[in-house]
Amino acid sequence: MTLVWLCACIMLSAGCMKWDYVLTEEFDVPQEGLFVIGEGNFQYGNASLSFYDPVSDKVENNIFQRANGMKLGDVAFSMTVHDNTAWVVVNNSHVIFAIDMDTFKEKGRITGFTSPRYIHFVSEDKAYVTQLWNNRIAIVNPRSYEITGYIECPDMALETGSTEQMVQWGQYIYVCCWSYQNRILKIDTHTDKVVAELEVGIQPNSLVLDAYGKLWTITDGGYTGSPYGEEIPSLHRIDAETFTLEESFSFGVYDTPAELKTNGDGTRLYWLNEDVWSMPADAAELPLQPLVPCEGTIYYGLTVDPDSEDVYIADAIDYQQPGMIYRYSSEGILIHNFNAGVTPGAFCWK
Repeated sequence: MTLVWLCACIMLSAGCMKWDYVLTEEFDVPQEGLFVIGEGNFQYGNASLSFYDPVSDKVENNIFQRANGMKLGDVAFSMTVHDNTAWVVVNNSHVIFAIDMDTFKEKGRITGFTSPRYIHFVSEDKAYVTQLWNNRIAIVNPRSYEITGYIECPDMALETGSTEQMVQWGQYIYVCCWSYQNRILKIDTHTDKVVAELEVGIQPNSLVLDAYGKLWTITDGGYTGSPYGEEIPSLHRIDAETFTLEESFSFGVYDTPAELKTNGDGTRLYWLNEDVWSMPADAAELPLQPLVPCEGTIYYGLTVDPDSEDVYIADAIDYQQPGMIYRYSSEGILIHNFNAGVTPGAFCWK
């Protein structure tokens, strides 16, 4: 009886185990290139990471799983490079992986987040992590892979709060608050406190710093029926030193602008609004014609090569199959295209 019961327990335990481990591979990649972050599908656990060499046009897909023998997780959202380490933020798995830039192998991980979005390094032993559905920004120690504290964001509901992209000007970090928010926060990195806030418009979804010390943010304007309200989406310019709103440019009523970026030296702005748009950072008005027309597909992510100024566009296609990456010259001429993971949504330059 005891032997039969023991065998049954072993069989039951084996049936409940999920063996996702696969053989690992070694990689030989160049010192420069482009990481493509594939979000995957929510709750499918099919996020992925790709690496593209612009010189040879060679692409390696699913490199995290191939290097580590395990999946990346659920909804990979963003990536930041610091000290020859790539930090991959996996939103719905509540984790940030630190991976080696050359081997793609995991060096460590930070856990315990609600829903991490972006990581920004303040120093060698301190970084900030913004979160969705949380009214706090996490403070982490990247050396020990631990959450060491939090920055409380004022007047932000726990259930609907959202802090997103960050940029730094001197000792201050500026953060856009997106979900049901209309503010940019200013954080003193010496005290880890919010010291000022600026209203810009409903739901600022991206934030960049140009070559002239100006912050730029795009507000999507919310949506019809939103309890927070709805307005025309806009592009806003803010002086980083004085933290004052200098100029606002209005889009159309039905526009959906997002993914604001700059070129390498910060003299040009780029964004998605169905098509790909671009203008000088000192322009007096919005452009009339797009740089790259959409042509009936779903442009979902955007980046600009800091050296060549080639423009890379992530096409989600249908959010189910592997996405497509298009590489265009700065004049809008197609150079190359390649497949990446499901729902490619973010990029990071090596």
